[in-house]
Amino acid sequence: MGETDISVWKASATHIICGLGLFVAFRIARDVHGSNLVSDTVQTLRLLLIVEAPLIIGIYGFFRRDPQHCSYWKVVGRAMVGLPAGALVNAFGAVVLGAPIRIQYLTRTLYWSLLMSLFTVVPAASVLGSSWMDWQRLFANSKPRGVLEYMICLPAHGAVIGAWFGAWPMPLDWERPWQEWPICVTYGAVVGYSLGMLTSLVCTFVQNRRQHVKED
Repeated sequence: MGETDISVWKASATHIICGLGLFVAFRIARDVHGSNLVSDTVQTLRLLLIVEAPLIIGIYGFFRRDPQHCSYWKVVGRAMVGLPAGALVNAFGAVVLGAPIRIQYLTRTLYWSLLMSLFTVVPAASVLGSSWMDWQRLFANSKPRGVLEYMICLPAHGAVIGAWFGAWPMPLDWERPWQEWPICVTYGAVVGYSLGMLTSLVCTFVQNRRQHVKED
């Protein structure tokens, strides 16, 4: 992806904006609506999507592969298709791993799956399109090349790993409100996604430093 790679500073700005989007969404939920994931799970998940989706879709569209032959709005459309498609995959995986399937949890599962798709599928769909080899290399083999692929791969892996660890307290017989699906899973995914962005920045700075050393 040499022709679509970006500078470390653009990567930093992207992650900072996306991280601030999550922070702002949680603050709006708390300060404007007086809610959080525990007190009103659906509304808080909805706010996270409303704030974060335009940022991720809008920014990663500028980093699309082959921009001369792929318009920005085509990439936006591709991301909008990838969002529900990725949500279906995430919802299926969650149910297989034990997420409740009762009707009262349907809306929660829908919004959580869309948020997970936003973290994992949408950036890759915006940049890589339908290049199966690149998808396989990034997500099956975990072999990113360059700054942009670190930006896509590491936060996505972080979100999945964070959601996995966040699910651990759910079956414990503590009878805490935050053990309800998908509250702790969402917190885990957000923390994992944020740590993935931070790790991505560290990797890109290290890689950039190594390149400068080689050039010298």
